[in-house]
Formats: sequence, C-alpha cells, structure tokens
Amino acid sequence: MSLLHLGFILPALSGCGMNSGLLMTVGPNYQSPELLTATHWFAKQPAFEDLPVAHQGELSSLSQWWERFGDPVLNRLLAAAQQESASIAKAKAQIVEARGNLTSYESVFLPNLEAGLSSANSSFSFGGTPTLRTQHQFSVQSSWEIDLFGGLARQREAAISQLQARTAAWHDARVAVAVELANAYLAYRYCKAQALLNKKEGESRQASARLTRIAGSVGFRSSSDVALANASAADGDNALLQQQAQCERSVKALVALTGLPEPQLRTLLGDTEERATQLPKPPPFQVHSIPANVIRQRPDIAAAERDMAAASAKIGVEQANRLPKLSLSGNITPVLQNMNGAALTLAETWSYGPTLSLPLFDAGKRAAHVDTAKAQYESAIAHYRATVRTAVKEVEDALVRLASADRRLPLARTAAADYQSHFAATRQLYAVGLGNLIDAETARRNAFTAQWAVTELEQERISAWMALYRAVGGSWEDRTAGPVASVSGGLPGQPENPLTNLISQPLKPLPGNNHD
Repeated sequence: MSLLHLGFILPALSGCGMNSGLLMTVGPNYQSPELLTATHWFAKQPAFEDLPVAHQGELSSLSQWWERFGDPVLNRLLAAAQQESASIAKAKAQIVEARGNLTSYESVFLPNLEAGLSSANSSFSFGGTPTLRTQHQFSVQSSWEIDLFGGLARQREAAISQLQARTAAWHDARVAVAVELANAYLAYRYCKAQALLNKKEGESRQASARLTRIAGSVGFRSSSDVALANASAADGDNALLQQQAQCERSVKALVALTGLPEPQLRTLLGDTEERATQLPKPPPFQVHSIPANVIRQRPDIAAAERDMAAASAKIGVEQANRLPKLSLSGNITPVLQNMNGAALTLAETWSYGPTLSLPLFDAGKRAAHVDTAKAQYESAIAHYRATVRTAVKEVEDALVRLASADRRLPLARTAAADYQSHFAATRQLYAVGLGNLIDAETARRNAFTAQWAVTELEQERISAWMALYRAVGGSWEDRTAGPVASVSGGLPGQPENPLTNLISQPLKPLPGNNHD
C-alpha cells in the first residue's frame, strides 16, 4: 500500500468514525424518556387574569424577571452574588473540564503525531584504535486507533452529554444563588419592617407608661397599673432590641453572599426607615403550560437527563472494550552520522502497518465493567425520575403557598384594621378613666400581633413568588450570555455557538446505529 493510498483512506476512515464505528456501533442508542407527570396542575393558580404566562415554549419570558422588581439595590446585590458565588465558580470550572474531556475524546479520531530530535557523540573499539562517531537523529512517530465497534464514538457521545449536563448545572447554580440572595434580601427588608413595628409599638408603650406614672403620682392610678405599664414598656424595648439584632445578622448574611464591604452594603440598603422597610414587589406570572412542558425546561431536569444520556453511552464504551481493537502505527527516522570526523552520511529507516489486539482472558474484568456501566445507567434513570417528581412537588408547593397567602392576606389586613380600631377605642376609654389598663394592654397586644401577621403574610407571598419562579425553571438573566455549551471551542463567557436550546427545547437523542 503506497502513501498516496493512505492519504485517501485515512480521512475517509476518520470521517466515518466520529458518530459511529467502522463496522458497527455497540451499546444502546439513547432515546430521551417521556416525562411521567400529570396532565395539569392540581394546585390553584394565581387569581389574576392579566398576568403573563411563565412559559410559552421558551424561558426568555422570565429571563429579566428580577429587573422587573424595579429595585436597583436588588439588581446590584444579585450581580455581586453571582460574581462571588463558590458554587457558580465550581460549576463554571466543571464546564471547562467537560469541554477539555470532549476535546481529548475527539482527538483520538485523528492520527497522533510525535517528533523527536537527538544528537550524540560516542566512541567504540574492538581492541584497537577507538572509533569516534557523531550521530544526529530525527524521528517522527504516528499512531491511530480505528474505531471498529463504536467505542470511541460512544465515548465522544458521553462527553457531549456530560458537557451539556455541566452547562445545565451552571444555569441551575445561577438560579439557586439568585434565589438565595433574593430571600436573604427579603429577610432583611422584612426584619426592618418588623423592627419599625416594634419601634412604634415601643414608643406607644413608653407614652402610655409615662402618662400612667404621672397619673399614679397624683393618685389617679394605682401602683399596680404603674407597674404593669412600666413592665409593658420594658417588654417593648426588649422586643425592639431583639429584632434589631436579627436585622444585624441579616446584614452579615448579605455581606457573606455578595462579598461587598459592609459599609458599602449598608449604603446600598439605605438608611431611611421608609427605604429600609420597603419590601420588594415581585412581578407576578401564571403557569399555564402542562407540568411536563414546564419542568422539562428546568436546568436541574436537563442536567439529570443529560447525565442519563452519558451513562447510556458509557455502556457502549465498556462493551467495545471487550472486542478487538485495530490500530495503525508508523515511523520514519533519518539519521546523519560520521566516523572519525569524516563527511556526514544519511541513513533512513521507516515502517508502518496495522496492529490487531484481541482480548482473550481478563478473569471477567471487562464484563464486570459492562455490568457496572449498566448499573450506573439504572441509577441515573432513578435519579432523573426522582428529580422530576421533586420538580413537580416544588411547583405545586409554591402554587399552594401563593394561593394560601393571597386568600389570607385580605383577611389579615381586615383583622389588623379592626384590632387597631378596638385598641384605639380601649385606650381612649382608659385615658378618660372608664376602662382598665389590662384591657388596654390586651387590645394593644392584639393590634400589634395582627399587624405583625400582615407583614409576615406579605413576606410569605413574596417568598412564594420567588419559589415559584425557581420551580418553573426561570433564569435571572438571559441564558445566552453564559458559558458556551458547544461541541468545540469557547470558554465560559464566550458567546460563540451557544447551545441555547439545551434547556428551552425538548431534548433529542444523540446519533447512533445499533443496539447491542
């Protein structure tokens, strides 16, 4: 066979080996599974007719959801948390690692070429005058494995799936960090709102205690009323101090999440009471799509499905390891040398040819590897199904929380208004001497508890919207701006050839030929 013939044969063999074996492709051909979910949501949907739908075949409808809060402070903290998150950095590194693995597996479809250059001086004799030899050698070696049964193609298939899974996991990490930061920000705002309630309540108690002490000093109130009023004022101050400490802890949590200096963070959060206690207002949306369409777009579902595809491909890899392997190797080595300073002479050697290796006996090692790969595939299936069930549960839970808060909040506001009216009337009666302090303090506690419940339900409602956003697979910014999930080229942050349909479109099977 001439080198000219090899020039035509090698590219042809390389082209047919990327997606399949030269003779056949062992292992199962992966097919994306059907999602076994209900045909509708059982929890009550948000009761708004004019709300946008969460999903209409793509995730872009929620891509700028955080910006529609209209809270620049939240946007700034989200950006800082994304930059500082260790989980996001780890997920990004795993993408780079997966892309490196893919490049490594793709490289085996082309011949491996290595060169070497050496120079040596030596002396030898056979009992007489020594002979001096100078030798300069240049060598080129090449080796190439022919993918007879698709083992290398399956390896590449697994690497592609793993890269896609790592990219989906990166999206999931970003969403998780965004929700964690938003909840911490909400906890701070909620804490400040509660602290403001405690402050106003404490001021009211102090005013009542001061008036009671004045009345007691002239004999219009008993000493027991004065003691009760003082105790109530002290309780109010204690509750305020406890709430303020909780708010300080919330600030520390935001510092840890964002990595911002604490003075800068406090400046961003705002010093005025009105700004500090303003709860974020999430833009609502509806979930009209059927469960299967919604959760298929979740990044954790996509990652679990791609892990399952990779596990399926690895079965073929291990099965191919039990079959013969064919490799081509060759070398060419020109050598320049001289004896005792004479003129240089050229000597050239070369060789090329195939090598066929046959696995004969390994005490069941390769068969055990096949069984292990099959077990890992079954494990990936179980993990995928569990992830799907968890996803459905999270959406249903968020819808239940949201519906409950929506129904309870008007009732809580009505109760708070009525308790406040009752307290005002009771305090007025006490002030003119027609009531007693115990009734007034009871009315105060009821009014305060009712107002506290309103704030708590407002916080729960916002938290439920955030949970629903994450449960339906939302993203805090455009996914196309993230790490590239392409088969070749690009590092995280480079937008060339992004795999934008990985999460937003139904996943399709990778190419393959035969089953076992």
